[in-house]
Amino acid sequence: MSRTCRVNCILPPHLLHKLLESEDSEVRRAALDTLLTTTRLRGERAVRASFAGDAVPGNGRRTIFDCQQGRFLPLAALARSEDGPASADESVNQAFDGLGITRDFYQQVFQRNSLDGRGMRVDGYVHFGVKYNNAFWDGRQMVFGDGDGRLFTDFTGSRSVIAHELAHGVTEFTAGLAYHHQPGALNESMSDVFGSLVEQWSLRQPAETANWLIGAEIFTPGIGADALRSMKAPGEAYDNALFGKDPQPDHMSKFVNLPDTEEGDYGGVHINSGIPNKAFYLTAVRIGGFAWEAPGLIWYESLKASSIETQFQDFADTTYQKAEELYGSDSAQQLAVLAAWQEVGIQISGVPAGVARARSLAAHRDGGVGREDGMAAVTKQLGTLTAQVTGLTKEVTALKGHR
Repeated sequence: MSRTCRVNCILPPHLLHKLLESEDSEVRRAALDTLLTTTRLRGERAVRASFAGDAVPGNGRRTIFDCQQGRFLPLAALARSEDGPASADESVNQAFDGLGITRDFYQQVFQRNSLDGRGMRVDGYVHFGVKYNNAFWDGRQMVFGDGDGRLFTDFTGSRSVIAHELAHGVTEFTAGLAYHHQPGALNESMSDVFGSLVEQWSLRQPAETANWLIGAEIFTPGIGADALRSMKAPGEAYDNALFGKDPQPDHMSKFVNLPDTEEGDYGGVHINSGIPNKAFYLTAVRIGGFAWEAPGLIWYESLKASSIETQFQDFADTTYQKAEELYGSDSAQQLAVLAAWQEVGIQISGVPAGVARARSLAAHRDGGVGREDGMAAVTKQLGTLTAQVTGLTKEVTALKGHR
């Protein structure tokens, strides 16, 4: 599979372009500087990708470097290593902890060895640039700006932002979803899904009580915004004069058609991601319990089964199929997936709308599978496996007796 050449930034271009309209010259200057730097970085990334080899293995070892307000990563100073002591710099420690929690999440929840599945090193760079309002994954490492202190704070302070950006690496090494139109919106959605799951996992939050916000911590206290995005309520993360109204749709009837350009957000990848985001949220709350368990596994296995140009319909169909493979036909998990996609305006292929509606209503009345029923299903599976092992043991013993 060919890998994409993309600098994936947490701040969508439509927000930065909106800030260019501000009457405050400092706000305009910071936005323009961030946009220009990001454009330059994308060019450097494309050049590096033309001769870059495979990711360096290292059992997911973390290393944090301090850019000291510079923008040339090779000159950054070593700030903290996997075996080294904690730093006196809070940004260094927050980045170190965020990278480690994200790495551990993939290892413990999905048995994935780092971002590439082969022990890729996880490097982070803090204090990038002066008042740089962004954080990004560039295909090899995670880079954090300090924010301008007026609108945005230190980007290392948001665990969902760190996990979101690192999830771009996971997607890059699995499906390689192209960064434009629907595949790009799926790419962004997968990062939001796993960004939220890492945060929920680290806090042991059930789906019903999680906030489902991405980047809630990056705004300064004086900014009237809940977060960059809300998976629970796409389109309602912010609404103010500075940023405008959150443009994310929560249904296919509101899908936003934009040009495949940087200013057009490559066809609205940060905007239309609200639709699959809402589908995952609905699936998780219908199933109940911890979202990184059944819902997360269904989405992860579906990502692995996707390809570079997978569309919303393709991905919805795959989640339905994976739910059946993992939990059975017409299981509560599969019905939750079916109902969720239907609610955002996507009908699962091969399931008539009337049948889907009846099944989803039944699933809604049942209230989801819940943690207890999920554990009961696991216990039943373990019981079946134990019986099979016992049977095989008896057969082996009988064979030995006939010798």
